[in-house]
Amino acid sequence: MVQTTTKNGIIVAKTGNEIMAEAMRQIAPDVVAAYPITPATEIVQIFSQFVADGLVPTEFVAVESEHSAMSACIGSSAAGARTMTGTSSQGLALMHEMLYIAAGLRLPIVVALVNRALSSPINIHGDHSDTMGSRDAGWIQIYSENSQEAYDNLIQAIRIAEKAKIPAMVTTDGFIISHCMEVVEKIPDEDVKKFIGEYKPERPLLDYKKPFSVGAIDLQDYYFEHRYQLIDAMEKAKPIVLEVAEDFKKEFNREYGFYEKYKMDDADIAIVVIGSAAGTAKVAVDDIRKKGVKAGLIKLRVFRPFPHKELAQELSNLKAVAVLDRCDSNSGAPAPLYLEVTSALYTHCKSECPKVINYVYGLGGRDIDLHHIAYVYDMLGKIKTGTQIKKVVNYVNLR
Repeated sequence: MVQTTTKNGIIVAKTGNEIMAEAMRQIAPDVVAAYPITPATEIVQIFSQFVADGLVPTEFVAVESEHSAMSACIGSSAAGARTMTGTSSQGLALMHEMLYIAAGLRLPIVVALVNRALSSPINIHGDHSDTMGSRDAGWIQIYSENSQEAYDNLIQAIRIAEKAKIPAMVTTDGFIISHCMEVVEKIPDEDVKKFIGEYKPERPLLDYKKPFSVGAIDLQDYYFEHRYQLIDAMEKAKPIVLEVAEDFKKEFNREYGFYEKYKMDDADIAIVVIGSAAGTAKVAVDDIRKKGVKAGLIKLRVFRPFPHKELAQELSNLKAVAVLDRCDSNSGAPAPLYLEVTSALYTHCKSECPKVINYVYGLGGRDIDLHHIAYVYDMLGKIKTGTQIKKVVNYVNLR
């Protein structure tokens, strides 16, 4: 029998897409503007049915493209409406121009995003190329290991975005989470509404008594200063993420932070990973520890704002670290997560840093299994005992 973590928890069997749509229903945003794209289509499709059935008072805007979807969301949010959408892959890429505008205008739009490879060649399965391609657009990025986290993260993201005044995206791995059914503990509607609270925009455009300009031209004199306000806001979002997570724990007894540590207390080698692969990696850690290897794992949850100092403190005492990236930078250099982790270590290590190696895996949704992860830990063991890293960027399960 599955036990709930809270007194009023409701156990359901849902796919990742279904439970994210359910979270959106409970949040009941004022406006959702969306255009369908595999494998995220179901999220807004199911939500649109909630609207049609009168279960939510949301204004659902069916637009002609993802660029239009984000444009409509920007107008809606600027007018003072709690606003959400959903997308994936090429859809996020088509929104790319508008992502910067949403962030620059400090609009707390929340996107339910299903990670999927970018074309070409055409692929509809999950990797992190899409969100990593938008990592510097000024959006908070929260990644989910499973459907439960996707549900919890989406509810928290509303409060985080609205308090930080920065847009946020909550992600799941395409098909691995989006279309696979899992047991999820759902929170009662009234408890979700109480947790997120009523949205009170600070400066809605429709408040005609306090008119102001939006999207004005901003050249050499002040652009730098105004841009810095967004940079500063992202840094200040860190304590907000933790504050919301603490409130979530108090209310619903599920714990979140910037990352999750798994068997790190006595570890001397570890993997850093994002998303669904963390679940497989935890099983690998358990298997490897039975052989006497002090292996650990850090699953990063919040990629933006990146917890540089906190992560460096966790990793600095290790002998060797492998960073697993489900995308590639196409720059002839290591992949994005590796670059962030090594930057953090270089900046914050107080003594000798651990050896760090990069493994790119799972592009286009290719599987990574226990054998592949065991191989990575085996290499870390060799690096720990003196084997030199000959090639920083390596590829797992590449034919």
